[in-house]
This record gives sequence, structure tokens and C-alpha cells, in this order.
Amino acid sequence: MDEKGNESSHLMLITPERVFYAGLLGRPRQRASGALHVYVAIEGGLRLSVEGGCESYGELAAVLPDVRHTIASDCRSVICVMVEPETVGAGALEALAKRVSGAERAFFANRIRAAYQQLLREPCSGEIGSTAFDIMCVGEALPRRALDPRVVRAIAQIGRFCGEPVTAASCAVEAGLSSSRFLHLFKQETGISFRAFRAWKRARHLLHFANQDLNLAHLAQDIGYPDSTHFSHSIRRFYGLKPRAIFSGSRDLAIYRSGRSGPGDSALTQEAG
Repeated sequence: MDEKGNESSHLMLITPERVFYAGLLGRPRQRASGALHVYVAIEGGLRLSVEGGCESYGELAAVLPDVRHTIASDCRSVICVMVEPETVGAGALEALAKRVSGAERAFFANRIRAAYQQLLREPCSGEIGSTAFDIMCVGEALPRRALDPRVVRAIAQIGRFCGEPVTAASCAVEAGLSSSRFLHLFKQETGISFRAFRAWKRARHLLHFANQDLNLAHLAQDIGYPDSTHFSHSIRRFYGLKPRAIFSGSRDLAIYRSGRSGPGDSALTQEAG
């Protein structure tokens, strides 16, 4: 880990299917991420407010994808584990959210805090795939979702973030399907509409650059946003924070990422600001 990461104890591990974040929470407004979020308090507790639901307070809070919510912490920092919904079997996220929020809440909170301490001591040495990540954080591997190869290829296209923006039409041509049939297949396989999936992955890709000193307008264009207005609106919708606030709060964040997902993920590389 770089010197600044050691001093601040703020880190983020990013893989194509999971994210482990330990750092500043900021003061976000309502957010609705495309992934399962499991928040754990480093100290004190967390206050969760879900749109249309009741408020809760405790050391751990789980929020399913696309659920609008606000989260506040007794201290400035928080741990957050993110799981991409298209990577696990149908119903697995709901089952996990129920378990971590139920009678085993203290066990999962302590396990995720222990994972944080492990990453501080040995920051991402060797390879960390989804199975190893899940065991580290929740004690078992989450069941994988088997996707149609045509959808797998479309997801890979979306995840390149280079060249012309990926469209449903271009993915349909690659899959040998009509646009309407491809869109139906994509949602049937992933449980997510193509448009919503692409929007979330674009916003998620921002995390790779969060601790870098970049021109945000140029970054927005590079990762596929048509203009700065769309960029800012999308980031605030998913994270509850303006892009500049995310970058400002991530200057001392040590970022580690893997190159591939699935069994035998590649070794991790560090990107520290």
C-alpha cells in the first residue's frame, strides 16, 4: 500500500464482480446503486432510511440493487461491500441481504471488519477472485449465475469503456438477434434492462479513477457520457454525491483492482493517488 493509504487507512478493492470500500462516507443525499450494498460501521452505528420504508439503526445495513436510500454514519468513515447482481444466482442477493440483516448480523459485521483488517495488513497480495472475495467477507462463495454466451459477450463489450459507446443495436448484431429479441434476452438473463445495466456499469467504472487528479469533463467523455450534465446527474443518482465531492474525498484512497472475473482472477494492481 502507498504511504498515503497507510496513513489514512482508506482503501478500495475493485474486481469486475465485487467492490470492497473502506473510506469516507461523505454526506450523500438519496442514492440508488445498481449493486447490492452491505454497509458496516467501523465505529458506532449506521442510520439507514429506505424510500417508502422505515428507518433503522445498527452496525450493519444491507440494501438491494436499485433501492433508493440514504445512509449516515456516527463516524466519518464506513465499510461497504458491493456485489453485482448479474453475477449471482437468482434470489441469492435477496437471501444474502436477509441473512446479514437478521440474527447473524453481528457475525457478518465482525467478519467484514476482519476482512478490512486483513486488507490493511496484506493489501491484495496474490489473486482475489469472486469466490475468495465472498469467503473473506461473508464466509462462503455466493452461487454463480450461468449466463447465455451472447449476453456474456455483450457485457464484455459494455465493460471495455473505449471507442464508440456500446448500444443495444450493436450488441444485437454481434449476437445475431433483432434488437427487440436481444433486449428481451438480456433482461431475462440478467434481471436488469440493458439501458439500466449500461448506466450503472458506466458509473461504477468511475471508481477506478476516484483518487486521481483528472479533468472531470474529459473523464466523462472517455467513459462514455455524452456531456458533463449527464455525467453529473448519473453519478449523483447512483452515489448521492457530485463527482467532484467523490474525487475530493478520495485523494488519500489506495485503490487495488483485479483484471478478470471468475475462477483464477488475475493478480491485482494498485492505483494510488
